[in-house]
Amino acid sequence: MTKSPTIVKFGGTSVGDAEAIRRAASIVVHQANDRPIVVVSALSHVTDALVRSAKLAVEGEPERAITALEEQFERHRNLARNLLGVNSQKFSDEVDRIGSEAARLIRMSASEPDRRSPIEDELLSYGERLSAQLFTAVLRTMDSPARLIDARKCMVTDEEHGRASPLLGETERRTRQELQPLLESSEIPVLGGFIGSTLKGVTTTLGRGGSDYTASLIGALLSAREIQIWTDVPGILTADPRLVPSARSISRLSYAEAAELAYFGAKVLHPKSVQPAVERSIPIRICDSRTPEQPGTVVWNHLEKASSAVKAIACKRGITTLRISSAGMLGAYGFLKALFEVFDRHRVVVDVVATSEVSVSLTIDDPTALPALLPDLESLGAVEVEHGRAIVCVVGEGLQHTPGVASRVFGAIRDINVFLISQGASSINLTFIVDEAHAGEVVSRLHEAVFGE
Repeated sequence: MTKSPTIVKFGGTSVGDAEAIRRAASIVVHQANDRPIVVVSALSHVTDALVRSAKLAVEGEPERAITALEEQFERHRNLARNLLGVNSQKFSDEVDRIGSEAARLIRMSASEPDRRSPIEDELLSYGERLSAQLFTAVLRTMDSPARLIDARKCMVTDEEHGRASPLLGETERRTRQELQPLLESSEIPVLGGFIGSTLKGVTTTLGRGGSDYTASLIGALLSAREIQIWTDVPGILTADPRLVPSARSISRLSYAEAAELAYFGAKVLHPKSVQPAVERSIPIRICDSRTPEQPGTVVWNHLEKASSAVKAIACKRGITTLRISSAGMLGAYGFLKALFEVFDRHRVVVDVVATSEVSVSLTIDDPTALPALLPDLESLGAVEVEHGRAIVCVVGEGLQHTPGVASRVFGAIRDINVFLISQGASSINLTFIVDEAHAGEVVSRLHEAVFGE
C-alpha cells in the first residue's frame, strides 16, 4: 500500500524572512521520508500590502498603489539574493514580470470597475505564487526534489471572487492528477495556499483562512497521514498570551473544541480549515516553526479523557450587539425566520443568539453592514444597538459532564456586568458578552480560576 502523504503548511510568519524560510525548508527536508506536500502562505505582510494597493486603486490612486507595492517586490528580490546567491536571477526576473503585471492590473481596476473583483483576486494571488516559487528554489538548494505546482491547477472553485468555494469533485480529480505522480516519484510538491481558479481558468481566492483550508482540503482528498500547520506559536494555547502571559500549550483538542476556539477568537486555526479533516478523520497538528522539536497541539477526535472540564478561554473583540423587540413575537410563529432572512439577505454573519418571549439579542462582528441592515430590522420591531462589546468563550468537552462550571466562571467575574449569556446551543462552550474594556481582565481572572495561574 502506498504510504499516505503529510501536508506541511507554513503561515506567513514562518516564511517572513530569510532565517524563517531556512528553518521552514529544513523542517521539510527532515520529513522527506513522510512524503510531504508543502503549502505556503504569502510572506508576512505581503497580502495586507496587496489589499491596500487594491483599495488605493478603487480610490482613484493607481500610481500610488503601484509605487507602494515596490517595497514588497524588492523584499522578495533581497530574500532571493540572500537565500539563493548566484542562482537568484531567475526568481528576480519572475518578480519583475509579476511587478509589471501587478501594475497593469491596478490600472485596470481603477479604470474598469465592472471587472474589479476578478482583477483583485488575480492581484492578491501574487503573494502565494511568489512565496511558493521562492520556497521551491530554497528547497532545491538543499538537494531536495521539490517541484513547484500552480495551486490553481488543483483548487477548482465557483466564481464567488474574494471568498470562493472549491468544487469538490473537480478539485479532487485535478489534485490527484497533479500531485499523485509526484508523490509516487518521491518528489515534493510545493504550492501556494489561498488561491484557486474557476472552471474557465479565472483566478479566485478562498478568503480568510484560505491557506489553512487549502492544506486541510488537499490532506483530506489525498487521505493524508497528518496535516501540519506551522506558525509562530507553540500550538493552541489556554488563552491569548497577550492577555494571559502564563497561558500554556494544549497537547490535544477535539475538532469541535478547536472549531469553537477558532470561531470565537483563537486565530491559530480558522474554523473552515477544520471541516475537511473532520470528514476524513485526519489529525491536524499545530506547531511552532521556531521550535520544531516541540510536539505542538494535535486536533483530532481520538482523545483521552481530559483532566480539566475547560480546555481554553477565547475572546473576540469588536463586537456589536443588537436587540430586536416586538410584542408580535408573543405566541406567534415565523418571527425568527423573518428575522434571520434579513441577515441572510444582507450576508451578515451572526455569532451569538439569545431569545426571550418578546425580544431577540444577537451579536455581529462587522458593523459596516448596519446602515443597510437596520431599516429591514426596524420593520420587525424596535432595535437597540450597542457597540464596544467582546465575546468571551469558555471551551471544553468536559463542560457537558461537569457540574458547577458556570458557578466558577461567573463567580470569578461577579463584579463585572455580563450582557448576554449563551449555553446549550453547544454542549462544549459557555459564551457570554462583556464590555470590551473589561475583556482582558475577564479572561485573566477566568484563566486563574480555571487553571490556577
